Amino acid sequence: MKNIKHLLFTAFLFAQYVVAQEDVDTLQSNIQTYTPSKLLEKGKLDIKWFNNLYTQTKRNSIGKTLTEPRSNYFTTSLEVFTGVSENKKFNAGLILEYRSNTFADQSATSVFAFKNEFGKARTGLSHIAPSIKIAPFNALPRFSIQSSIFIPVLDKETKNNNYLANKSFIWQNRFFYDYTFKGNKFQLFSEFGTRLFFGEKNKNADGTFNDKGGYANNSIELAPGIFLSYFPSSKFTVLSFVQHAQLVDLGNNFAQNYTAVGAGSKYQLTKVLNLEVLYSKFVRGTDSGLGQSFNLGLRAIF
Repeated sequence: MKNIKHLLFTAFLFAQYVVAQEDVDTLQSNIQTYTPSKLLEKGKLDIKWFNNLYTQTKRNSIGKTLTEPRSNYFTTSLEVFTGVSENKKFNAGLILEYRSNTFADQSATSVFAFKNEFGKARTGLSHIAPSIKIAPFNALPRFSIQSSIFIPVLDKETKNNNYLANKSFIWQNRFFYDYTFKGNKFQLFSEFGTRLFFGEKNKNADGTFNDKGGYANNSIELAPGIFLSYFPSSKFTVLSFVQHAQLVDLGNNFAQNYTAVGAGSKYQLTKVLNLEVLYSKFVRGTDSGLGQSFNLGLRAIF
């Protein structure tokens, strides 16, 4: 009987340890805790390496869906943010964007050659963006705003018959909010983004093009999105999302819009590092591509 009591007591202690450990794991799961809405504590670092490959063989132009040779656009970005205030109200950071694009019906993976070739490929650093992130309201701790100024470092949007990126100064503001439902199994995340493109026009008074400005200059993009995540465990989530972008003309005679739907997952590899994979399909658009994108990200918080 004494052995049985000892065994039961040991089992009870072990069960308590498992429950406590699960609570610790939950607290340490960055994919649940550090959503884009959450700001960092002072001195913490958030480093994210995100890769987006967009490929298309169709586009909408003047109300018609057109089939065209495949074109591919790869963007790899590095985002570094740190907490700089004791009350977790202010973060500062920097974003770098590097691109590789290929044309003339090449395969989607051709972008990973990172080549410059007349009429076929172009690669290079496109923008550098100093950024800040704030949580303005004490009553809404899961609401935050990220503001960035993207400074173009490319010399021309199109060079040797190859497009690289917008030659625009871009003021981007992203408004984040998330809500975790009771039980910590479902999380709703919403984002509303704006991008103001400014700089010189890329058209002369006579309608001819020049290399001084960007095609989207003097326009603003409005981009709402909503994401629903399910957590089978604190370290793993699957999610689905809908995103829309509306580029509004402010004097450059260019406007477009598109809607994309997608799904993905995140996994907490270690206490510091997590992995993210996403897929999206552009289901409709006006004067825009109708392709698909593949995304892979690594994020470290320490």
